[in-house]
Amino acid sequence: MADQIDFDDFLKVDVRVGTVVQAEPYPEARKPAIKLWIDFGEELGTRKTSAQITAHYDPDILLGKQVLAVVNFPPRQIGKFMSEVLVLGLPDYAGDITLIGPDGPVPNGGRLH
Repeated sequence: MADQIDFDDFLKVDVRVGTVVQAEPYPEARKPAIKLWIDFGEELGTRKTSAQITAHYDPDILLGKQVLAVVNFPPRQIGKFMSEVLVLGLPDYAGDITLIGPDGPVPNGGRLH
């Protein structure tokens, strides 16, 4: 279990919902990955990231999918690709990542409460 945090620490993590508007394979990555462009609405716009999610997802099935991501990390260089957000997921029984998103459509940019 991780160290306990207080509510103010939780508020520092900005988790938002966005819709995948573009996805493509990232064969140059050290581990199989997919490049994602995610629309977080008018305030944040479209941000990009890469994710090691190829066990459960192909780029074409990700288009239109709503996902949760941390949007206030500094950009990070992943190979030749600049990642601007961190998409969130959970490992399945084999350790492969399944993305987290809302049960139904919600407005892009909504913040996790």
